[in-house]
Amino acid sequence: MMPSATTFPTAHRVDGFTYAIRNIVAEAKKVEATGTPVTYLNIGDPIPFGFVTPPALVEAVAKAMRDGHNGYTASVGIVEAREAVAHEFSSRGLPTTADRVVLTSGTSEGIELAIGAMVNEGDEVLVPTPTYPLYTAVLAKVGARAVYYRTDPSRGWQPDLDHLRSVITARTRVLVSIDPNNPTGAIYPDETRRALIDIAERHHIVILADEVYGDLGYDGAVAPMGGLAPDAPIISFSSLSKAYVAPGWRAGWLAVGRSPRMDGVLAAIKKLADGRLCSPGPMQYAITAALTGDRSHQIGLRAALRERAEVTTEKLNAIPGMSCVAPRAAFYAMPKVDLPPGVTDQDYVLALLRATGILCVYGSGFGTAPQDGYFRVVFLAPPSDLVGIYERMGAFTRSFLSR
Repeated sequence: MMPSATTFPTAHRVDGFTYAIRNIVAEAKKVEATGTPVTYLNIGDPIPFGFVTPPALVEAVAKAMRDGHNGYTASVGIVEAREAVAHEFSSRGLPTTADRVVLTSGTSEGIELAIGAMVNEGDEVLVPTPTYPLYTAVLAKVGARAVYYRTDPSRGWQPDLDHLRSVITARTRVLVSIDPNNPTGAIYPDETRRALIDIAERHHIVILADEVYGDLGYDGAVAPMGGLAPDAPIISFSSLSKAYVAPGWRAGWLAVGRSPRMDGVLAAIKKLADGRLCSPGPMQYAITAALTGDRSHQIGLRAALRERAEVTTEKLNAIPGMSCVAPRAAFYAMPKVDLPPGVTDQDYVLALLRATGILCVYGSGFGTAPQDGYFRVVFLAPPSDLVGIYERMGAFTRSFLSR
């Protein structure tokens, strides 16, 4: 029998699944195919820019492999790593026990497990705009609705609390807080964090506290939100990816707040975790090494990021027609270019890529309006390289806006 020429259908949920940070790479490959080198400023991976995973963590993983820890672990992760995570949270003001910790394949899997445990088709989840696009991608996959609440660039990208309150409905289940923030580099003051907790309590919704950049505040580590209210309905997330320079290891964790109100959520997360067996086993041993060992590398890392942030803010604000709020953590900035009518952020980013080989991500991929002209820059390159990159960006932008 001859095979049918009819193509096989795909699931409808894929139609709404987008992830601009990765999707735009296809355009970069087309540019590279023409012989133009591409400068990748789209993905927050420190490794390609010369940052190094601490040797003690590499040795911890290698030792685990040599010692034969290459099989499945418990689905929630090895005990010693969960105890290390619990102690870390507790030492930062959020009392936590190992039984409320689940080790995950990076923060991304933790977020997906939590959303899968709490959110039904048709439910609503509050996400900041600009947001990290994993949230909207996961919500599309489960058939839930992302409801954006504004953050205000004129106030350092702080949440607009009045707008947040105005978009809550009877279908709201979860409030996402990304602090320190990707893509803006913002840090929220305790007053704002307490307000978010109060909103969650008043409306009986759970906070997903995405704190993967908590150790990368330029002025020092940022305490977990849950420390302000240990009995609040909060699930906290972090990983080794950023502050420990090991993104490819997929070594993350989540901690569910101690309130008995969260016991059902914790059980549901563990049930879903059973279905995916476990996170990468040898890398779990690095979590213990990271959280109980020397972390002096973070001093130099924070200083390096601060320097790059200062170069980025200065050089981008010097470009006519462009403005940039100074980030306070991590390695991202969200500049804005004043686009003429009818032109979108994607138009600008793609034209920049094709003309200069500089690859950024358009702001509408993070939930901003296309006409607003936002785009995200990853500033992990050495400062001297960044100066040259921003000079090329400035020359292109002047030409682009004068057309």
